[in-house]
Amino acid sequence: MRDLAAEIARDYSDSSPLMIAVLKGAFVFLSDLIRHIDAPVEIDFIRLASYGSGTIPGELQVISDITTPVAGRDVLIVEDIVDTGRSLDLLVRMLKDRGAKSVRICALLDKPYRRVVDIPLDYVGFNIPDVFVVGYGIDLGERHRELPDIYAVEQGEASSERSELSAQN
Repeated sequence: MRDLAAEIARDYSDSSPLMIAVLKGAFVFLSDLIRHIDAPVEIDFIRLASYGSGTIPGELQVISDITTPVAGRDVLIVEDIVDTGRSLDLLVRMLKDRGAKSVRICALLDKPYRRVVDIPLDYVGFNIPDVFVVGYGIDLGERHRELPDIYAVEQGEASSERSELSAQN
Protein backbone atom coordinates (compact mmCIF):
# COMPACT_ATOMS: atom_id res chain seq x y z
CA MET A 1 0.00 0.00 0.00
CA ARG A 2 2.75 2.44 0.93
CA ASP A 3 4.61 1.77 -2.32
CA LEU A 4 1.47 2.40 -4.41
CA ALA A 5 0.74 5.57 -2.46
CA ALA A 6 4.31 6.82 -2.87
CA GLU A 7 4.19 6.18 -6.62
CA ILE A 8 0.88 8.05 -6.91
CA ALA A 9 2.15 10.98 -4.82
CA ARG A 10 5.29 11.16 -6.98
CA ASP A 11 3.32 11.08 -10.24
CA TYR A 12 0.92 13.79 -9.04
CA SER A 13 3.51 15.98 -7.30
CA ASP A 14 2.50 19.00 -9.37
CA SER A 15 -1.28 18.59 -9.09
CA SER A 16 -4.08 17.67 -6.72
CA PRO A 17 -5.81 14.71 -8.39
CA LEU A 18 -9.46 13.87 -8.07
CA MET A 19 -9.59 10.26 -6.91
CA ILE A 20 -12.84 8.56 -7.88
CA ALA A 21 -13.63 5.30 -6.10
CA VAL A 22 -15.89 2.85 -7.89
CA LEU A 23 -18.47 1.73 -5.34
CA LYS A 24 -19.05 -0.37 -3.53
CA GLY A 25 -15.97 -2.55 -3.60
CA ALA A 26 -13.21 0.09 -3.69
CA PHE A 27 -14.16 2.11 -0.61
CA VAL A 28 -11.87 0.27 1.85
CA PHE A 29 -8.95 0.34 -0.60
CA LEU A 30 -9.43 4.08 -1.23
CA SER A 31 -9.62 4.77 2.50
CA ASP A 32 -6.35 2.99 3.21
CA LEU A 33 -4.64 4.34 0.10
CA ILE A 34 -5.28 8.05 0.77
CA ARG A 35 -3.94 7.73 4.32
CA HIS A 36 -0.56 6.88 2.79
CA ILE A 37 -0.51 9.55 0.09
CA ASP A 38 1.60 12.47 1.22
CA ALA A 39 -0.01 14.96 -1.14
CA PRO A 40 -3.30 16.83 -1.42
CA VAL A 41 -6.08 14.83 -3.06
CA GLU A 42 -9.80 15.20 -3.54
CA ILE A 43 -12.16 12.24 -3.50
CA ASP A 44 -15.50 11.40 -5.00
CA PHE A 45 -17.49 8.24 -5.61
CA ILE A 46 -19.34 6.65 -8.50
CA ARG A 47 -21.54 3.59 -8.50
CA LEU A 48 -21.90 1.63 -11.71
CA ALA A 49 -23.88 -1.39 -12.85
CA SER A 50 -23.39 -3.55 -15.91
CA TYR A 51 -26.41 -5.15 -17.46
CA GLY A 52 -26.68 -8.90 -17.00
CA SER A 53 -27.09 -11.68 -19.52
CA GLY A 54 -29.42 -11.19 -22.45
CA THR A 55 -28.47 -7.54 -22.94
CA ILE A 56 -25.76 -5.70 -24.81
CA PRO A 57 -22.35 -6.61 -23.36
CA GLY A 58 -20.49 -3.69 -21.83
CA GLU A 59 -23.52 -1.46 -21.46
CA LEU A 60 -22.98 0.58 -18.33
CA GLN A 61 -25.49 2.23 -16.06
CA VAL A 62 -24.46 4.99 -13.66
CA ILE A 63 -26.39 4.33 -10.44
CA SER A 64 -24.82 7.22 -8.53
CA ASP A 65 -22.68 9.78 -10.34
CA ILE A 66 -19.80 11.88 -9.08
CA THR A 67 -20.63 15.40 -7.94
CA THR A 68 -17.23 16.99 -8.57
CA PRO A 69 -16.64 18.52 -12.00
CA VAL A 70 -13.74 16.83 -13.83
CA ALA A 71 -13.12 19.36 -16.61
CA GLY A 72 -9.44 20.29 -16.64
CA ARG A 73 -8.66 17.91 -13.75
CA ASP A 74 -6.27 15.02 -13.35
CA VAL A 75 -8.47 12.06 -12.41
CA LEU A 76 -7.43 8.80 -10.79
CA ILE A 77 -10.03 6.03 -10.84
CA VAL A 78 -9.69 3.71 -7.84
CA GLU A 79 -11.08 0.24 -8.49
CA ASP A 80 -11.18 -2.94 -6.42
CA ILE A 81 -10.85 -5.56 -9.19
CA VAL A 82 -10.29 -5.29 -12.93
CA ASP A 83 -11.27 -8.31 -14.96
CA THR A 84 -12.84 -7.81 -18.43
CA GLY A 85 -12.06 -4.07 -18.46
CA ARG A 86 -15.40 -3.18 -20.07
CA SER A 87 -16.75 -1.01 -17.24
CA LEU A 88 -13.46 0.82 -16.77
CA ASP A 89 -13.09 1.45 -20.48
CA LEU A 90 -16.52 3.07 -20.57
CA LEU A 91 -15.85 5.04 -17.38
CA VAL A 92 -12.56 6.38 -18.74
CA ARG A 93 -14.27 7.47 -21.96
CA MET A 94 -17.09 9.11 -19.96
CA LEU A 95 -14.61 11.11 -17.85
CA LYS A 96 -12.61 12.17 -20.92
CA ASP A 97 -15.85 13.24 -22.62
CA ARG A 98 -16.53 15.42 -19.58
CA GLY A 99 -13.19 17.16 -20.14
CA ALA A 100 -10.82 15.46 -17.71
CA LYS A 101 -7.25 16.58 -18.33
CA SER A 102 -5.96 13.06 -17.67
CA VAL A 103 -7.46 9.78 -16.48
CA ARG A 104 -5.41 7.05 -14.83
CA ILE A 105 -6.45 3.84 -13.10
CA CYS A 106 -5.38 2.37 -9.78
CA ALA A 107 -6.61 -1.17 -9.09
CA LEU A 108 -6.13 -3.20 -5.96
CA LEU A 109 -6.48 -6.47 -7.88
CA ASP A 110 -5.97 -7.29 -11.54
CA LYS A 111 -7.19 -10.42 -13.32
CA PRO A 112 -5.33 -9.97 -16.63
CA TYR A 113 -6.44 -13.36 -17.96
CA ARG A 114 -10.07 -12.18 -18.05
CA ARG A 115 -9.36 -9.01 -20.03
CA VAL A 116 -11.66 -8.45 -23.00
CA VAL A 117 -10.89 -4.75 -23.48
CA ASP A 118 -7.29 -3.56 -23.59
CA ILE A 119 -7.40 -1.00 -20.79
CA PRO A 120 -4.09 0.22 -19.37
CA LEU A 121 -3.74 0.08 -15.59
CA ASP A 122 -1.35 2.66 -14.16
CA TYR A 123 -1.11 1.31 -10.63
CA VAL A 124 -1.79 -2.27 -9.56
CA GLY A 125 -1.63 -3.75 -6.08
CA PHE A 126 -1.70 -7.45 -7.00
CA ASN A 127 -2.24 -9.66 -10.03
CA ILE A 128 -4.46 -12.61 -9.14
CA PRO A 129 -5.60 -15.73 -10.96
CA ASP A 130 -9.14 -16.11 -12.25
CA VAL A 131 -10.72 -16.76 -8.85
CA PHE A 132 -13.63 -15.10 -7.10
CA VAL A 133 -12.52 -13.13 -4.05
CA VAL A 134 -14.16 -11.50 -1.05
CA GLY A 135 -13.10 -9.31 1.85
CA TYR A 136 -11.42 -5.93 2.23
CA GLY A 137 -14.56 -4.27 0.83
CA ILE A 138 -15.21 -6.86 -1.88
CA ASP A 139 -18.46 -8.79 -1.58
CA LEU A 140 -20.34 -11.88 -2.57
CA GLY A 141 -24.03 -11.02 -2.58
CA GLU A 142 -23.39 -8.00 -0.32
CA ARG A 143 -21.67 -10.24 2.24
CA HIS A 144 -18.06 -10.54 3.45
CA ARG A 145 -16.99 -6.92 2.81
CA GLU A 146 -16.01 -6.67 6.48
CA LEU A 147 -13.30 -9.33 6.28
CA PRO A 148 -9.92 -7.69 6.97
CA ASP A 149 -8.07 -9.67 4.28
CA ILE A 150 -8.79 -10.95 0.79
CA TYR A 151 -9.98 -14.54 0.44
CA ALA A 152 -10.55 -16.80 -2.55
CA VAL A 153 -14.00 -18.33 -2.67
CA GLU A 154 -14.00 -21.90 -3.88
CA GLN A 155 -16.78 -23.00 -6.23
CA GLY A 156 -20.04 -23.58 -4.38
CA GLU A 157 -18.65 -21.92 -1.27
CA ALA A 158 -20.13 -18.70 0.07
CA SER A 159 -18.80 -18.15 3.55
CA SER A 160 -16.68 -20.96 4.99
CA GLU A 161 -13.25 -22.48 4.44
CA ARG A 162 -11.80 -19.38 2.75
CA SER A 163 -8.25 -19.51 1.42
CA GLU A 164 -6.36 -16.34 2.23
CA LEU A 165 -4.68 -14.80 -0.84
CA SER A 166 -2.96 -11.91 0.87
CA ALA A 167 -3.30 -9.65 3.87
CA GLN A 168 -4.02 -6.00 3.13
CA ASN A 169 -3.03 -4.62 6.55
